[in-house]
Amino acid sequence: MTKVRFPPARDGEVIGLLGGSFDPPHAGHVHITRTALRAFALDRVWWLVSPGNPLKTHGPAPLAERMQAARALMRHPRVIVTDIEAQIGTRYTAQTLARLVARYPRARFVWLMGADNLAQFHRWQEWENILQLVPIGVLARPGMQISARLSRTARIHAAHRLPARDAGLLGRKATPVWAFVNLPLSTQSSSAIRARGEWRS
Repeated sequence: MTKVRFPPARDGEVIGLLGGSFDPPHAGHVHITRTALRAFALDRVWWLVSPGNPLKTHGPAPLAERMQAARALMRHPRVIVTDIEAQIGTRYTAQTLARLVARYPRARFVWLMGADNLAQFHRWQEWENILQLVPIGVLARPGMQISARLSRTARIHAAHRLPARDAGLLGRKATPVWAFVNLPLSTQSSSAIRARGEWRS
């Protein structure tokens, strides 16, 4: 059996987790990552390049190609690109987070997502468990602020929302807790790149 290559993490570090198929990775992912490092006072960010997205009907490009492209694009001393989900065999975010929290009991994880994902977060497998496992850092994307703020998750957990001015404390707060940072982000998307024929999948 191949040994799992777990990324390094120091005790007490606050680590942002940006999951996705990265099919392909693009400048918008980089911008979100750099914004999250500052806005949520993160020590590191891990890109979790997934084997596939259960909510999408078509599979992504081969994992090795996406990993290579992600590592070539995201060059930052505090960002790690990993295929840990494929290695440990988890299919859903809740499963991945449960494994990581158990593996790194002295680290603090923050799940990062765009506002578009918050709008459909209640469709995710065991989404309530995710909120109990780790803080959620939401980064606004153009045109998605209103639907995200009115989403089922935002309404149910309105009392657990951290004010944007305190977003830097997110990783140290007890769960459930989430913060919404309303910043202008890149409009580039993986689906638009694929539609233009600039990436095969």
